[in-house]
Amino acid sequence: MWDSMIKKVKSAIYLYERKDEQESSSFYDVVHSILVQRWTKSSTPLHCLAHSLNPRYYSHQWLREDLTRVSPHQDIEITNERVKCLKRYFPNEEERRKVNIEFASFSDGRGVFDDYDSLNDRGIVDAKSWWLIHGSKAKFLQPIALRLLGQPSSSSCCERNWSTYSFIHSLKRNKLKPKRAENLVFVHTNLRLLSRKTPQYNKGETMMWDIAGDAFSPIDEENGVPEVAHLSLDEPELERVTFSNDEDINHI
Repeated sequence: MWDSMIKKVKSAIYLYERKDEQESSSFYDVVHSILVQRWTKSSTPLHCLAHSLNPRYYSHQWLREDLTRVSPHQDIEITNERVKCLKRYFPNEEERRKVNIEFASFSDGRGVFDDYDSLNDRGIVDAKSWWLIHGSKAKFLQPIALRLLGQPSSSSCCERNWSTYSFIHSLKRNKLKPKRAENLVFVHTNLRLLSRKTPQYNKGETMMWDIAGDAFSPIDEENGVPEVAHLSLDEPELERVTFSNDEDINHI
């Protein structure tokens, strides 16, 4: 689908520039590099595993819509990333061997997945429902498939991320370079995730980040520091440190 989209983008650009397919386009080259970078960023082992466990992409209906389409287990890139994910998820070789056997049966539609309804529903029933109906005999794959394919699509994480960026790169800290600000947002967000495992999370102020979202103002306007300054789980002496420019944080 991504390759088809790139072809459509190329056709639109070449039509606008009135160029033949054999000619080069500097504008398309820039657009293509941006698209490839975006695809590379989104093409993670977890995404590829989720794609590999979606029964729709093995159905005859979906494959016949475009002759260039292949099932996930026949795609080298997706296969390599899926293998990486399964190796990390199942470090035990014996368990991983059983998982691979289940995946082979699932992708080929044989063994516990050779039932007529199971094969026929692949292109009709949504992925999560399909695994709930037909995946009970795959004790390793079913829990992973339900966890990955049952996640809702939401932009809330992006909204929270932008809110975090807005107070890290503020008027008082506007000398931060983009890369430094991005690193601070990354550290701050992961510290929030780690803080959820602490007993203070459910009764402390830190949970306001997840409840109030953008409505929660994290900055003390008078002092210019976060109101909830518990930004470090291991270094309490750094909790209330503020930085005036990019050079002050080179030691992080």
